[in-house]
This record gives sequence, C-alpha cells and structure tokens, in this order.
Amino acid sequence: MIIIGFIFSTLLIALVSLLALFSINDNLNKCYKYFGEIISKSLAIESVEITRGLPKSTVHNTLRTHAISILKTNEDIAFIEFRDENDNIIYSSKTDKMCPQRSARINVASSMLSYDAGGQKIVGTVSIGLTGSVIDSISFMTRLSLIIAFLICWLTIGSIIITNAILAMRELNLLYDGVKRLSSGEFGYKLDSKDGSRVVRELYKAFNDMSDKLRSYNESSVESLMLEKNKFEAILMSIANGVIVCDSNDNVLLVNEHAKHLLDVTDNEILRTNIRQYCDNNGIDAFKEKIDEFKNTPIVEMSDKPLEFNIDVSEKILKAVISPMFLQSGEYVGYIIVLIDVTKEVEMDRLRSQFVSNVSHELRTPVTVLRTYSDTLANMGDEFDYNTQKEFLGIMNKEIIRLNDMVNDILDFSRYEANTVKLEKEMRDVTEVVQECVSRAKILAEEKHLQFVVMIEPNLPEIPINYESIVRALMNLITNAIKYSDENTIVKVRAEKFSDYIVLAVTDQGTGISEENQKKVFDRFFRVENSAHTVKGTGLGLHLVKITVEKHHKGEVFVQSKLGEGSTFGFKLPTAEKLAELENMEDANLV
Repeated sequence: MIIIGFIFSTLLIALVSLLALFSINDNLNKCYKYFGEIISKSLAIESVEITRGLPKSTVHNTLRTHAISILKTNEDIAFIEFRDENDNIIYSSKTDKMCPQRSARINVASSMLSYDAGGQKIVGTVSIGLTGSVIDSISFMTRLSLIIAFLICWLTIGSIIITNAILAMRELNLLYDGVKRLSSGEFGYKLDSKDGSRVVRELYKAFNDMSDKLRSYNESSVESLMLEKNKFEAILMSIANGVIVCDSNDNVLLVNEHAKHLLDVTDNEILRTNIRQYCDNNGIDAFKEKIDEFKNTPIVEMSDKPLEFNIDVSEKILKAVISPMFLQSGEYVGYIIVLIDVTKEVEMDRLRSQFVSNVSHELRTPVTVLRTYSDTLANMGDEFDYNTQKEFLGIMNKEIIRLNDMVNDILDFSRYEANTVKLEKEMRDVTEVVQECVSRAKILAEEKHLQFVVMIEPNLPEIPINYESIVRALMNLITNAIKYSDENTIVKVRAEKFSDYIVLAVTDQGTGISEENQKKVFDRFFRVENSAHTVKGTGLGLHLVKITVEKHHKGEVFVQSKLGEGSTFGFKLPTAEKLAELENMEDANLV
C-alpha cells in the first residue's frame, strides 16, 4: 500500500507539473507574439518619423541605418523588412550582409501610417522576425523551476512516506516480535507503549494486557497440566503390565518401565521411534503386520474388541493388546499397546497338555495290563499252572501299585497345592524314615540288580515332621534313582545333620542331568526326556517333594548332578528350634 501510494503521488505531481508547463508555454508564446506586435508598431512609427520629408533616394539608407542599429542591439529580432505602399521592398536585412542572419520563429507585420491634413494614410509596412531566444530562456528557466519544484515535492513526499513506512515497520516488527515471543511460550512479554501514535499505543497496551492474561492462564494451566501429566505418568509407571502409548503416526510417546523391561530396550532406543520398526528375536517386525491390521479395521470395531496377538522377545512370550486412544471430544489421536508376560502361562499350558497326555498314556498302560491279565485269568485260569497264575497276579499287583502311585501323586498335588491345607507334624527320628523307604524299595532295586548303601549319622535328633509326607518325598527320590540308574550300580542314601538342619539325600550313578534342566527339575509337569531318560511318568513327583519340604516343612530341596557321573537329589529339614524361628519370622512378615 505504501509503494502504491508513493507511485500514485509521483504520477499526480508529474501530471500537475506537465499541465503547468504546457499552460506557461502557451501563455509565453501569446505574450511573446504580443511583444513582437508592439515592437513592429513602434518601429513603424519611428520609421515614418525619421523618413518624413526625406527624398526617396535617402529613405533606403536611413531605414537601413536604423534597422542595422536595432538588429545589432537586440538579439531577439531576426530580421527587419520595410515595404512601400505598393508592397515593394524598400529595405530587407535578410539580404544585407552587414546584418546578422538569424532564424525567425515568429513573424509580425505593422502598417506605417502618415498623418496630414487629408487624414491618415498608409505609406508602407514593417515586418520583423523574432528569434524566440527570450522565450527559450524563459521556458528553460520555467522547466528547470518546475523540475526542481517537482523533485522537492517528490523527495518531500517520498521522505514522508518512507519515514512513515519505517516507523510503521518498526512498530509492526516490535508487534511481530512480541507475537513470536508469545507463540514460543514467553508469556508476560511486554511492548514499550510510550512511543508511537495514539492508535499504536492503544494496540501495544492491548497486547500487553493479553500477554499478562496469557501468563496468568499459562501458570494456572501449566500447574494443572503438570499435575495431570504427573498423575498420568505415575499411573502409567505403576501399572504391572507394560504400556506403550503411540500417536497416529506410530511414534512412541510414552512407555513405562515394565514395557522397557519386557522389550529389553532403553528410553533412547524406544522413545520417539516408530514402533513398527521394532524387531523380535528373529529379526522380524514384531508389531508392523498387526498395526496394519489394526489400522485397516474400523475404529468402532477396534474399540469394542481390541486386537490381541503374541510376540517372542528375549526368550519371553508377550501378549500384546492394541486399543485406540481418543480425546474427550472423540477425536482419534493414536493407540495404546498393553504388553503382558504370558511366558509362564504358555509354558504351563504346554506342560498341562503334556501332563494330560502323559497321565492318559500312563493310566492306559496299567489299566490295559490289568484288564488283559484279569480277562486271561478269568477265562483261561484253569489252563495255567500255579506258578503261571502267581506270575500273572504279581504283574497285576505291580501295575496296581503303579496305578496307585500315580493316583496318589495327582491327589497329593491337588491337596498340597491348596493354601488351606496344613500337615500335622510330630517329633520323629528320620532314621525310621530312611529305613522304611529303603525297605520298600528293595524289591524294585533287586529287579535292576542295584545295591543300596545307607549312611546314617549316629545320634540324629528328632525333628517335627509329617511322617507320611516325608516318607513319600524320600521314597520318590529313591524310586527315581532306581528308575534312572543303570543295572549293577549303587544307590546311596544318607542322613546327616548340617547346622540347624537334617539332610536326607539320594545319590545314583546314572547319566546325570544338564545344568539347564537342573533349574527346572522341581517344576510341576517338568520331565527330562532324552535318549537316556525315557522313563515315563506324570512329572509331578519332584514337584510334590518340593511342596512337601519347602511349603509344609520350611525346608529346602536341592540337586547336584553332572552329565555322565550321576545325580544327587535331597532335601533339608529344620530342627524344632529352627522351625519355630522360621515360623515366627513368617508370622512377623504377614503382620
């Protein structure tokens, strides 16, 4: 607008100057012509006076002399020419070499009049030519004056406009800088409202008022927002499951500690990165395919039924649940991924399936044997001699014992796992436990030609135990040692006191167990299956030992093994004083 105004002002001044110049030139030409008429009339009168009464032979020289004197003293006259009443040239300076020759721009003629008794009489004419040098000088000065005036006006107006523009730009720059500071969060910034016009001062004052209000609002809003943010982050960080908050462009905005632990990442590796680029253990994008599926599904459907899937990360199985995230206005702004560690659940499902399969198979075998031999004896018993019948009954008895042990394992597992069950204890000598278990297991050992070596420390104190459950626990260790031992080897059973505990241990000379399996061998449903360990079972025996000893007797189970050199399984049972101390500590922790 300033530039347009400046151009318009320039054109207006130029137009006015041109019109003034044209008007002045026109008036100058008119005046100059009038000036020429006056000169010609004066010259006509003078010529009549100086030639009055002269003979015709001297008129020419007289007029010539007079014309030359005029031409030499006046550069504005180009020529003078005299004619008689018959229009014959008496004298013309155009042909006189004594006269300066100049170009004429304006020609003016006047009659030469003579007065006598008969009245006025025309005796000739005088013609003069004007060079226009005066009018040229005047025109030049006029143009110069107008140009100077135009330049002065143009510079003055331009200076005013530029000065106003500079002042306006300065004020606008100050205002722009203030707005920019506000937009960057520098609330409370003020402009100096002392300088400038009244409108500018009012504008600055309004800006300062707005800045103060924004600062006050920001301080209250920031406190509220920070409080809400801290609450949100505190809630997020306290959630037991992993939580990842992503925007609509899949960038990670927030992640709690548990999620970082589950994904095995740090803040720098996960925050402000694209969640689609996260890879699992196999180098495959863990979330990309499911996020695409989530985004290709209507939001309403995802709100009602979040998308669930599993990923493998650092030997963990994670269940991921993706749900959309909305503002209070209902606007979709991103999504939340909840991570749940289901490694144990998946492993337990696998073990349960394996357990059910093993139990079904294990139950089917003795039942099938019992049915076969019982049917044989029932239908064809008379055809067999006494020894054959005794052999059949022995096999049936062995299968019944095996079946009874499996059923007991399953029943004990259910009973011992319950928190409401408390086994009654009495003071007993563990020597009795060892002797009874060895006595029961001799028949099984003789079948594989195994030899028992029993080592019992003398004078062992009586300890509080549930006799039947401890017998079952030690019997489980001894029968396992028999099952996994090669023929013609030794099984050692020892009982000794160690500090405040009585240690019962069983050592075999089998193939041993790897360190990896030693960590899991007491887990429920876990069974070692390899080329050497092909003995079938429910996978509950050692877990029942662990529950019996640790949960119900405050003791501790242990295993020591080395591949190719055999294994030692055992447990420690606290003395009466130690058991009382442990139970008191447990009660104190519960309180």
